[in-house]
Amino acid sequence: MVIENVMDRWKTAVDNHDPEGVAANFTEDAIFQGLHPYGVGKAAIAAYYDSQPLGMKAEYKVLETRRLADDLVLGYLNVDFSFTDRPTRNLYLSVLVKGDLIAHYQVSQLS
Repeated sequence: MVIENVMDRWKTAVDNHDPEGVAANFTEDAIFQGLHPYGVGKAAIAAYYDSQPLGMKAEYKVLETRRLADDLVLGYLNVDFSFTDRPTRNLYLSVLVKGDLIAHYQVSQLS
């Protein structure tokens, strides 16, 4: 449930093209790896999502979760990012959630 709560907030901010809202779901020192060079912290995350096209939406499915400690949950997800002007992009996402914020985010594209 922890992963779903965090990812629902993330999805809402992504769907509304709200870069600051997306960044609010991350720890201050979060490591973030999208499909561009990695960044650290909320400013880097907000800048990444600000560069995404208007109309981009995210649909996710949680594939696996593991509770690593009382306040640490690992999540592995499948995410479809849809766009208004190009085909949907299917990606895999690993997140490490500390408390109720994302501390690590890494996207992969599998062939």
